[in-house]
Amino acid sequence: MKTWTLLLAPLSALVLAQTPAPPPGPIAMDRPETQAGGRLTVSSPAFGNGTAIPNRYTRYGDNLSPPLAWTRARGAKVYALIVDDPDGTLKPVTHWTIWNMTGTRLPEHLPTDARLATPTGVQGTTTMRGTGFAGPHPPIGDAAHHYHFQVFALDAPLLIAPAADRETLLVAMKGHVVARGELVGLYGQPAAPGK
Repeated sequence: MKTWTLLLAPLSALVLAQTPAPPPGPIAMDRPETQAGGRLTVSSPAFGNGTAIPNRYTRYGDNLSPPLAWTRARGAKVYALIVDDPDGTLKPVTHWTIWNMTGTRLPEHLPTDARLATPTGVQGTTTMRGTGFAGPHPPIGDAAHHYHFQVFALDAPLLIAPAADRETLLVAMKGHVVARGELVGLYGQPAAPGK
């Protein structure tokens, strides 16, 4: 028995080493609940699509929510935002959710309250278990992570409780998305802050 165990151990280690890592979990844009024909253009004065997110909008910096804007969609009554990082340990890591926004822009540095008065909106719980924006915080030395700022135009307000999680939001959005768009920012932390 011991001989068989010794022979099989290296073989099982080889099989495990060759098993590919699971693919990243679907970001909100790739979920069936969010499919729509219309397109939105999402932008920020702080960073461009496919460019680096400034340090002030990360948890290595000031952890401020970045300013965002998007085009208005025909038939939209409200808008929702989901920020996903598919490169984290969890697939994906959710950094921000807001829904029932009536406007088409968010200023910098929103409060983390579950209910927002100006601009109007309701914020949900992130992977980090808090409400409001949780800035990028990839492990030091990781290649830059991709942060998908995804905006969805909805044909009706969503009747879900403040601080709901991402999954609850996605289920509530099903059948209500009339247009969508995203802005992808990059962030990596090559060394510990101050070094």
